[in-house]
Amino acid sequence: MNDNSICQKLNDSLPMLFTCEEKEEYVRIRTPYLYPDGDVIDLFCQQEGDIIVVSDLGQTGRWLRMQSASPKRAPKQQAFIDDICLNHGVEFYRGMLTARFHPGDDLSRVVTRVAQAALRMSDLWFTLRMQAVESFADEVADFLTEREFHFDRYVPHRGRSGRIWKVDFHVRAIQRSSLVYVLSTGSRSAASRVVDKVHTAFYDLMHLHAGPESLQFVSLFNDSIDVWHEEDFRLAEQVSIPARWSQPEEFAFILREAPRASGSLTMF
Repeated sequence: MNDNSICQKLNDSLPMLFTCEEKEEYVRIRTPYLYPDGDVIDLFCQQEGDIIVVSDLGQTGRWLRMQSASPKRAPKQQAFIDDICLNHGVEFYRGMLTARFHPGDDLSRVVTRVAQAALRMSDLWFTLRMQAVESFADEVADFLTEREFHFDRYVPHRGRSGRIWKVDFHVRAIQRSSLVYVLSTGSRSAASRVVDKVHTAFYDLMHLHAGPESLQFVSLFNDSIDVWHEEDFRLAEQVSIPARWSQPEEFAFILREAPRASGSLTMF
């Protein structure tokens, strides 16, 4: 079987959304599946005698590592990958998702199994993101407890749109109360999406910022990892008071004292 017959076999059995082309010693298959950041999931076929090996060539693992500050994979994450491989009938070898096509098999099914495994593996990004946020939120909770703030965590508030937002902290001080969202990620590519979500939430909750017992909005950035851009802080400042975790005294001051004057918040 030559490279052209691989493409012909795939074209006969896979939808037109899959495209096939020769690329050096491999045949590249461009799938309709996407990584969470919008990149296309590509697979590669290589002929080895009568066997065709279908692989992502480690691209999914590399993409996942780029979304985390830690180069090592946690045991729980590896367990998830093992489950994904078991469920989809693929092998995880040297960071690559692979499956073999044997004569008489359906090549399109083998390709689909590897593509779906890559998609599921990339979904671990959401797990990494939630773990980062939850770990940082626990640190913030410890800080608030040490400073003797009264607070509740993950308090639901209904926005003007009708959507329910679970705010990370509702902090009560003598001067006034604050709603605090924590912003934490190990990925530069994910940072803007984190800020966009908080911006949307506070904008939808802006009715809580009005009245004699109005709530102060605070966006607390975990700047221990250099993933934020100046425009991220400026966007947050449109709807809240931005604070940096590297400046804990400033954060405590924002919560304890009357709100600082800010032209950005006149929209409320």
